[in-house]
Amino acid sequence: MNLDETLTTWQAAWPGALDAWSKFTRLQNPRWCMNAEDCTREGISGAFAMIRLTDQAVVIDLPGVIAAHVENHPLEVLAHEIGHHMLAPASLNEHARCLARMRWALPTIENQAGLVANLYTDLLINDRLQRSAGLSMAAVYTQLHDNARAAAAQTSDSAANQESGWWTLYMRMYEILWSLQRGTLTRAPLTDRIEGDAQLGARLIRAYARDWLDGSGRFAALCLSYLLDDKDRLKRTMGGMLDTQSAGVGGMPGGLIDIDGNEVAGAIHPSQDPELSGIDDPGGTPVRPGATAGKPAAGQAREPFAFGEILRSMGIKLSASDMAARYYKERAMPHLFKFPTRMLPESTDPLPEGLEPWDIGAPLEDADWFQSVLVSPRVVPGVTTVARSWGTSAGTLPGRNPINLDVYIDSSGSMPNPTVSTSYLTLAGAIIALSALRAGARVQATLWSGKNQFKVTDGFVRDEREIMAILCGFFGGATAFPIHLLRKTYLTYKPSAPPVHIVVISDDGVSTMFDKDEKDNSGWDIAQAALTKARGGGSLVLNLPVTTITTLDNAAVAAKNPFVAAMQRAKTMGWEISGVSTWPDLVSWARKFAARTYGD
Repeated sequence: MNLDETLTTWQAAWPGALDAWSKFTRLQNPRWCMNAEDCTREGISGAFAMIRLTDQAVVIDLPGVIAAHVENHPLEVLAHEIGHHMLAPASLNEHARCLARMRWALPTIENQAGLVANLYTDLLINDRLQRSAGLSMAAVYTQLHDNARAAAAQTSDSAANQESGWWTLYMRMYEILWSLQRGTLTRAPLTDRIEGDAQLGARLIRAYARDWLDGSGRFAALCLSYLLDDKDRLKRTMGGMLDTQSAGVGGMPGGLIDIDGNEVAGAIHPSQDPELSGIDDPGGTPVRPGATAGKPAAGQAREPFAFGEILRSMGIKLSASDMAARYYKERAMPHLFKFPTRMLPESTDPLPEGLEPWDIGAPLEDADWFQSVLVSPRVVPGVTTVARSWGTSAGTLPGRNPINLDVYIDSSGSMPNPTVSTSYLTLAGAIIALSALRAGARVQATLWSGKNQFKVTDGFVRDEREIMAILCGFFGGATAFPIHLLRKTYLTYKPSAPPVHIVVISDDGVSTMFDKDEKDNSGWDIAQAALTKARGGGSLVLNLPVTTITTLDNAAVAAKNPFVAAMQRAKTMGWEISGVSTWPDLVSWARKFAARTYGD
């Protein structure tokens, strides 16, 4: 068939493909790609079919269909793509959870989780369509297998012509599931190892057909040794079969931060699963441990790097900084409070006054169209249009004035990189910054390290993305507090401006805050002036040894320890000193700080 005939045939097959799942199944019509431009627009590459979970779309590359010689199987291919929406993975969150579970079962090759998840869900879908819907999925795989062999035959690379052990295992599972004669789909000789693992795999697909997520880690563990042997040939062998590699494009799964206990416990080989092996605890040790050696227990948070890798496996393309921002925002959400506000004597209510001309250059929402029609039934913008002017009247309830936040995050070499591992400095900063935004306040965020190493927002802003980009950055250099930024911020800060609370999160490197600046001004004088003009207080939140924390108020220690002496002097100036002995304690501090300072 040519391209137009293929389009007509496949469009006619779409209703039947929906009925293969249920007569009540409803999905939007597929996106038919007729050329390379259409494929680029839809984001399909390396496969003749794909799905997107964000908009429940099925995308078909018709030239790719013809090139793969599957144009005579529209019902099978379309029903298969529908199955990804109906059965597995079905949703963005379930897709993410599946990938998270498989990563635990694929040490050293976690980046292959997306491929393994794709083929695992293919098994579930194809088994149901072959047995329950009566579709010839075996014929499709026979054709795809022949395509791969033909492509390999055209290369002189002897390794490319060898049958992949993993592919043989995968095809043998289908033969067992569908009671096909050995050799129907497999071409390479079957070893005892492959035969035994294929039997386990087929049993796994049937046993976990209804709870497919629980079987995902076990399936990945079964495939691990084969993937290690064939990882260099894996994607070449798969060809155009990876239809969920971009399933998450444009979306963002929720609930991915916390590690589910089942994803760790489920990363076991199927031979250790009594539901598959039929052996109940033969050695007297638990077959399903809750957390194996080197793996975190349930309830712990996932590290930012692993979070980003799962998103990339779903096809979500974000920069490391943007992924970190999503990570820390989600971790901060359960801890958010409204940031403190100050009571004003009375609020004001809007009071409608007169009318004034509305010009076409003014905001559209300012125009009073009812009054404009009363002026003239023929509305001429800029001529007959008017806008309502508003005044204010004293209200009966007290008003609130939110306290702005000025936060300085230490990013020197002693601090963790927030895009790789959990930075509790970033998390604490996110908690108080997002709380400030929630209450209507503005935030100035500064990331600092060595001399001339700093990033700062464009003043006090309400742009969450700009603030999180600063908080999630990293320098890893020396330690030198940006005194000039503190001076610049409060040198001309007006008394009529909202009050500001200054927060510095650091360790003993905070002492550089009181050094002299580039103009030979005393850091002590600048810190004192900043507190006075900010009018909202200041906090120094420091990671210090327990022995140092317990002596911060000891005058005898201060006489011998310059750092303790500096902190005592800062305290007399009005700075609140909060010491934490471990970085995770910053989360508790951030929660208590917001809760303690909020109220009437």
